[in-house]
Amino acid sequence: MSLLRIRKPKTRKGKKVLLAREPQLIESARTMLFLDGRKCGGNVKLCMKDLQALKKPLVKVLNRKNDITPFDDPSSLEFLTMKNDAALFTFGSTSKKRPDNIVLGRIFENEVLDMFELGIKRYQAISEFKNEKIGACVKPCLVFNGPKWAQTEELRRLRNLFIDTFQREKVDSIRLQGIEHVLSFTVTDDMNILMRSYRILLKKSGQRTPRIELEEIGPSADFSIRRTKIASEDLYKQSRKQPKQLKVGKKKNISTDALGNTKGRVHLGKQQTGSIQTRRVKALRKTPEEKKENRQRKKVALKAAAAEALASQGGNPFSS
Repeated sequence: MSLLRIRKPKTRKGKKVLLAREPQLIESARTMLFLDGRKCGGNVKLCMKDLQALKKPLVKVLNRKNDITPFDDPSSLEFLTMKNDAALFTFGSTSKKRPDNIVLGRIFENEVLDMFELGIKRYQAISEFKNEKIGACVKPCLVFNGPKWAQTEELRRLRNLFIDTFQREKVDSIRLQGIEHVLSFTVTDDMNILMRSYRILLKKSGQRTPRIELEEIGPSADFSIRRTKIASEDLYKQSRKQPKQLKVGKKKNISTDALGNTKGRVHLGKQQTGSIQTRRVKALRKTPEEKKENRQRKKVALKAAAAEALASQGGNPFSS
């Protein structure tokens, strides 16, 4: 508990760092921490080096060897991720019992949320493909082939972990030339995972839409799933919870027609048109002749009313 104690900043820079580590309303892209185990070399080193190249610049690398066993005691791993402000981690190691071993995982509230141990059965690094490569900091398109990704809870969590790993900043719009990298993941019948990397080539097709071709640029890897550790359903649901400020509420009295036009309906109370004071315009004022005519009309109406009143009382209205 001493490692996770509440720290108070002593300087302005320290306060700024601690505020940046606190939960944000809109989180930035996640950083991945790369660590080496007691023994690490061969395909494990090549794989971690290529993952760093795909993930740059959101990476932090610890070159010192660490005596850590993530599935037995993850406390040291949780401390290093908290210290380096990383929500994702990749731990590489090799041993006689588990050769060419890579552990991928993510952190939630300074604790391990999900963790998957993958064994490298075959690996071909980026340097082995002698062709043109993509630029740096390119957001890849992720393709998950086959229905097996939705069959078990472990595969669903692993797919979600891959999405988190290669996720970058969110954008509102993209152009066609900006899509130039594809990462493909396939689950075989014997539960192996095939990862392939392609560069998208836009060729002329004689039409407005270009013809698409894929060129493999590496890395190319075949993984086997060894050990897994996934969070409970309640904890996983809590980690995916969005703040109320970001939830889009349903707008009432707004509809969209077949043409895509948005229409709104406004409810108003009864309008008192008689009491509304309007501006008096000089052009609408009555002329003297119209005023005189109105006065005469009122006099005639009064005389007629008086005659009817006397007639109803039995009097003679024409007697002097």
